[in-house]
Parts: sequence; C-alpha cells; structure tokens
Amino acid sequence: MKFASKRKNNLNYQNYPLKESEKQKAFGKKQIFLLLASGALIGLLNGFFGGGGGMVCVPLLQKVLSLSSKESHATAIAVIFPLSYISASIYVFNSIIKTLPFLTISLGVVVGGIIGAYVLKFMPPKVVRIIFALLMLAGGVRLLI
Repeated sequence: MKFASKRKNNLNYQNYPLKESEKQKAFGKKQIFLLLASGALIGLLNGFFGGGGGMVCVPLLQKVLSLSSKESHATAIAVIFPLSYISASIYVFNSIIKTLPFLTISLGVVVGGIIGAYVLKFMPPKVVRIIFALLMLAGGVRLLI
C-alpha cells in the first residue's frame, strides 16, 4: 500500500495509507471555494429559473472534482432534489403553483426519476455524456429560436 502525498490535482493527503473512498474526502482550499461558489451559482439558477441548475452542476462536478459522468449526474440529482423542494415550497407559500398541474407533473417526475436513476446504472459513461451534450445543445438552440 502506498503512502499518500501531494497529488497533481492539488489534493493534500496526510502521510498515512488511504483507501480510495478516503481520497475523495480530502479537498484543497481552492476546490472547497470553487464548490461553494458553484453551489451558490447552481442555487441561484435553480431558484431564479425554477430549474436548470443540473446543467451547470454536472460540468462543474466533472471539472472541479474530476467525477465521472455517472457520478456527476447522480450527485447533481441528489443536490437538485432538496434545492427544488425548497424552491417549490416558496412558490407554494406565495400561491404561484396551481394544484392540478403540480400533482400531475409531480407523479410523472417521480416515475421518470426512478426509471432514469435505474437506467443510469447500466449506461456507459460515454453514452451519458453524449445524451447530456445533445440535451444541452437542444436547449441552447431552443432558447435562441
């Protein structure tokens, strides 16, 4: 077992053997700052537009933490869920959400989310990246038209 030292991605580890899962827990100050700033940006986008934070979250997780496509998408979903819940609660509190559309869309989102999370488990990372890139491209073209 090798002893950990300073790695090329600026993660500082102490001088003791580390398991792979322990390596992910150690972040440099720069990474922590980038994650906090990224989180603020993602929250702002999600709160302002009512969604879209995941489109920023996934690339940031891949660049800042060097996570794989699958890990980035799974983490983004875990981050966006409570954020969306908080935003939705504010919209409900301000009487901006109508009940019937909310309930019907929610049912579809729950079913689709379960299916999507299950399918993600079996998809190759390259396919996930391609699908995500195509969705981002389609969204960008739609905004321009």
